[in-house]
Amino acid sequence: MRALTYTDYGDPSVLRVTDQPEPHAGPGQVRIAVHAAAVNPIDWKIRRGLFDDTSPLAFPAIPGSDASGVVDEVGPGVAGVSVGDEVFGSGRSASAQYAVLDHYTVKPPELTWEQASGLPMATETARRALGLLGLRAGQTLLIEGAAGGTGSAAAQFALADGLTVIGTAGDRNQDYLRSLGVRPTTYGAGLKERVARLAPDGVDGVFDTAGSGSLPELIEIAGDPGRVVSIADFSAPQYGARVTSAMSDDPAYDALPQAAELAREGRFTVAIDSEYPLDAGAKAHERSEGGHVRGKIVLKVC
Repeated sequence: MRALTYTDYGDPSVLRVTDQPEPHAGPGQVRIAVHAAAVNPIDWKIRRGLFDDTSPLAFPAIPGSDASGVVDEVGPGVAGVSVGDEVFGSGRSASAQYAVLDHYTVKPPELTWEQASGLPMATETARRALGLLGLRAGQTLLIEGAAGGTGSAAAQFALADGLTVIGTAGDRNQDYLRSLGVRPTTYGAGLKERVARLAPDGVDGVFDTAGSGSLPELIEIAGDPGRVVSIADFSAPQYGARVTSAMSDDPAYDALPQAAELAREGRFTVAIDSEYPLDAGAKAHERSEGGHVRGKIVLKVC
């Protein structure tokens, strides 16, 4: 099969499309013929060797974990999904013609292949962080970095939960946040004052997806470091706030069918920042590393 691969750590130039052996589904897994695969920031961080000390790769490596496609192989113990079903989910080595998924759900027709491929990591991360914050309907959430894949997923879940959502983003993404139902504001100095104008009674929780160095101000806005969860600022515990990852907290894979159902109801969508063919995988990784992404970056495989 054709796959995006690299044989050593490095910048995007190490990526090449090569022929690789096909994977096969094991217990509880499905294999899909991939239509689209998402490029997430974790993919280029792994490619650059930032996790080599704890999770060294075996080369050649195929990046990516999130994909959508048609099931063509079902492993033992799989229920509710059959060969020929259209699904999306997460697994490993997704930037290829075939990928094995560990967690998956049926793709609703309301989502394109590209949109569905961008859901798994963003929705799992968003739902896990919201679970840690434990907010209730009628309360207010501030999302730092609300226009990205995880931020916009968290915003839509929170709105569906009955929360009021304030989100930060750059100038060009203010209208996008409004279209989701988010009260938008900009990054940077004076955030506390801007949030106070949008939420005179204060906010009940803060979800930091950006890691832009604003954590002390976010804690001040929340009024309690215990009300702040970050996925991007690893200094958070020094301030009494919390960092969450799927390795440190219970994953929230129930987010996948939840997002699919909300999409069927017209209450969840996925913005696509950019699309690239598999052969342009290096350019897709460059785009991800550049930051300021609205929504998801996607590789179109077939």
